[in-house]
Amino acid sequence: MNHMLAFLLLTLIVLWFLGYVHLGGIVVPDMILFSINGQPITLWSVLILIVVAWAIGILATPFREIAGILLVLWVLSVLGILVISGLALSNLLVIAIIVGMVFSLASTIFETHSPRTQLR
Repeated sequence: MNHMLAFLLLTLIVLWFLGYVHLGGIVVPDMILFSINGQPITLWSVLILIVVAWAIGILATPFREIAGILLVLWVLSVLGILVISGLALSNLLVIAIIVGMVFSLASTIFETHSPRTQLR
């Protein structure tokens, strides 16, 4: 399970980085698939949604619930329903989901290597 979560975390970071940061030498097509409420929904947004939804199913219980709430807020901010002026809320929510996945992965690693679990 840790390997799958690490793979999803790496995939999410790469998708987020390539979807929102445009590098000069790397050309990544930013295709608009459709529009909802006047907001363009790109291929990267859909891919990030799929990876986050998959990762939420793997996370432990407290992290799963927090990530689920952040996912709903992220979808609302991408659709333009939840907007805070001057703040890229969708970027911050994806970063928060990535940080939560790192903490979840770190907690499972530390739990398996703690002295209490080795005594059992």
